[in-house]
This record gives sequence, C-alpha cells and structure tokens, in this order.
Amino acid sequence: MKKFLKIFSFIICLSALFYWTIPTQSDTCNTLEKIKKRGYLLWGSDAEGGAPYAFPDPKDPSRLIGFEVDLAEAIARELGVKARQSQNAWDSLIPALKRGDFDMVMNGIEITPQRQAEVLFSLPYYIYTEQLVVRKEETKIKDINDLKGKKVGTLSGAVAQDILTNLGGVDVKIYSGQVEPYEDLALGRLDAVLLDLPIAAYYAKPNPKLKYTGNPVGEGFYGIAIRKDDDELKKKIDEILIKLLKSGELKKIYEKWDLWNDTQEKLFKVAKESKDYVTLEEIKKAPIYTFFPNLLRGAGITILISFSSMALAIVLGLIITILRLYGRPPLSTAATAYIEIYRGTPLLIQLYILYYGLPNIGISLSPLLAAFIGLGMNYAAYESELYRAGINAVPKGQMEAALSLGMTQSLAIKRIIMPQAVRIALPGVTNDFIALFKDSSLVSVIAMVELTKTYSILAATTLRFFELGLIVAFLYFVMSYPLSLFAKKLEERLKGPMR
Repeated sequence: MKKFLKIFSFIICLSALFYWTIPTQSDTCNTLEKIKKRGYLLWGSDAEGGAPYAFPDPKDPSRLIGFEVDLAEAIARELGVKARQSQNAWDSLIPALKRGDFDMVMNGIEITPQRQAEVLFSLPYYIYTEQLVVRKEETKIKDINDLKGKKVGTLSGAVAQDILTNLGGVDVKIYSGQVEPYEDLALGRLDAVLLDLPIAAYYAKPNPKLKYTGNPVGEGFYGIAIRKDDDELKKKIDEILIKLLKSGELKKIYEKWDLWNDTQEKLFKVAKESKDYVTLEEIKKAPIYTFFPNLLRGAGITILISFSSMALAIVLGLIITILRLYGRPPLSTAATAYIEIYRGTPLLIQLYILYYGLPNIGISLSPLLAAFIGLGMNYAAYESELYRAGINAVPKGQMEAALSLGMTQSLAIKRIIMPQAVRIALPGVTNDFIALFKDSSLVSVIAMVELTKTYSILAATTLRFFELGLIVAFLYFVMSYPLSLFAKKLEERLKGPMR
C-alpha cells in the first residue's frame, strides 16, 4: 500500500501544481490593463479551420500564418504588446471566451443576433458572402435555387447552414472542417458546397475539378468577439480597426491573401499592394519532415496527459474498489454509484462539464487539469471493476484463513488478497492504459492540442491526410507497444513468487 500512497501523494502534488495554472475569474482587473501588464494579447481561434484565416506555415509549422494572424498582430502592435494565439475547437470558441480562456476571438466569426446575445462584437473587419461551388462538369446547378433534392455540404453553425435549411428540400451535409466538403464534392459524394467566399477562394478556386456557380449570396460581417463586460477593450479594438481602415493597412492584408473584392469597398477606401501570398499548392509541396517537430510536441502532450491520468485512475480505482467491497454504507453505495455514473455517461460529456460547466458555479479549471481529472476519473471506474474482478477471483477461504491467524482485515488485503488480485487484473489494466492513449485525443475539445489535434490541424491545412496519418499512427504505436512489453515482463515477475 505504501507504493500506492506514494503515487497518490504524487498526484495530489501534481494537482496542486496544476491549480496555479487555473485562470481565476475573481480578478476584477480590467482586461485591457491585464493585456498591457502581461505583455501579450491572447486571441482564440481554431487552426484546424485552415487557410486563409489561421494555419501552420509550411516552411515552419510551429508558426501560424493567415490574414487573421496578420490582423491580430496589427491590433497587438497598436496596443503595444505581442499577439499570442490560443488553440480551441471552432464550435466552442464562444463558450471558451466567456469562461475567460482568452481576451478575444477572431476566426471568421459571423455576427449574428444569436451570438450578439452572448458576447460583444467589434466593428466588422470583413464583409463576407456565401459562394456556391460545384464540380467542373456540372451544368444543372446554376444558383442556390437549383439545390432542392441535392446533397450540399457546409460547416456546422455557419450562416450558410441557415441559408440551406431555409431553402427547404435540400439534403444538407454538415462538416466540422472546411477542407472535407470540397474533397467530397470533387469525389462526387456531394452535389455542391456553400461556404464563405474566403474559404471558397482558397480551397475551391484553385481546384481544377471545381468551379464557382451563381452570384455570391448572404452578405454578412466578420467581427471580433469580446466578453460582455469588456466594453473598454471593445472600444479600443474599434479604434484600432478604424485606424487600420483609414491607413489602408487592412486592405493591404487582404490583398496579401487575395481576399480583396469590390464588396470590401463598403468598408475600405484606400488601396495598397502586397504580393506575399502563400498558395495552397505551396503548402502541399512543403517537405513532410517540416511537420515532425509539431507532431512530436503533440506526442509529448499525449504522453503527459496519459501517464498522469492513468496514475490517478489506478490509485482512485483501488480506493473505490476497497470502499465498494469492504466499506459500509453510505461509502459502499457511493462507490457503486460512482462506477455506474462514470461508465454510463460519455467521456466527452464529462470533459465538457468539467471545462465548460464548472465555471458556472465558480470553478474554473485549466485545460491540462481538466484533461487530467476528466480522463483519470473516467478510467478509475473501469480500473475499479478490474480490481473487483481480481479480488473476487481470490478464494474467500484465504481471507478467512488470514483472519483466523490474527491478521487484521487491512493487513490481509495488503499481504494476501491484493498481490494475487493485481496479478489477475494486470492484463486488463495494461489494455486500458493503451486505450487511454487513444482516448486522450478527446481532450482536444477542451483546448488541448495533443497528437491527434496536431494531426487534424496540419492535415486540414496541407490536405496530406495519408502521409501525416501514417506518421501519427506510427507515433501512437511507438508509444503504446512498449507498454505491452512492460506488462509481459511484469506479469512474469508477479507469477514467479506464486509458483
């Protein structure tokens, strides 16, 4: 038991260390003052969304580029600080902003009445339209009025989704990324794709298999999302945007990324030129080795999360098992309820509750701590059942014999029952540890950029799903296979004294 107590103490210390990384919401300091004090502007976006918003530089994948990256840097410069991007899943950017994960959100966020009820928006910084894209040989679909009965792809939560839904009779296919719908269209799985023009300009226009059809529809605005109580920050950002508009710097950024069109004349009056534009073809030709550092960093995060979470699961699972088998009500009842609740609810929902739900009652966890607790507590329920099966496999007569010799129940469990139970449960524990490596990919929904999320971001940008996928699969194998070898050696060692 001493070893378990040492591990448990280590987990408590690790939790205490993570605690200091928790963003506190009780600090009443003005956000604008915080930004200037810390020296950087923290802005949230999803790099998996890809070009031309924010995506890894093919020459240096550890660095993000894109027109919104340029805009964030321009805003930060005017504030007298640096810009720092915080990765987060696109569909949870607004909830993450509200809980205080970053100062603002800028990721092609369309200004809608629903979102305006949740957050403040800056002045519009880009006028977007929705562009319909079809295959090159398509002749029947000329505009959105020809889409009834057709399979049309779009993004989840986008204005284009509302347009398609309101048309009626359209088989709307929802995607979480902006690359996949165009890939499916080219392969014939879709009849058309309706998305924001900046997305179409970068992913559809250069594709020889696709073409624009019909005039752009659904004009709207992109805005920078800011928390409701950050009026001073909103005012300052609005001032900076006006300055960038009048100086022509914003138009220069858009021309750099080939996003300037006549529609933008409604916002901008000054024109300047720039040719520093990274095309999709250049990204595709980037050497595969340039992505290794990013993938290895993602693997490091996966290892950290997996090992720390499994340590918590092993210790907590043992405690729950002992309480369930040897404790008295209500402890035994609580232990049983814990197991059934955690096994009966999805891990993804548990992570959402920890990260996005707890701030509603004043508890705000950092992404790393939420991932550690979420995975650890979930797997503890499964480890507990493995231990219970191992303990029940030990003949009851051995406990009775130990007690008759004068041993206490706790000593008998430690010296007689647990050594045998651990040997029986070990293969299952090892299997769970390997499964935990793969389940760690779920923590990407709470802003953790581990190996799978890193792959998603790079693959969405480069379209090199196959090569990068093979590398990531190999990395997971390299991380998990040594566990199998270790388990075999440990099993042999445990069998030795029992012979």
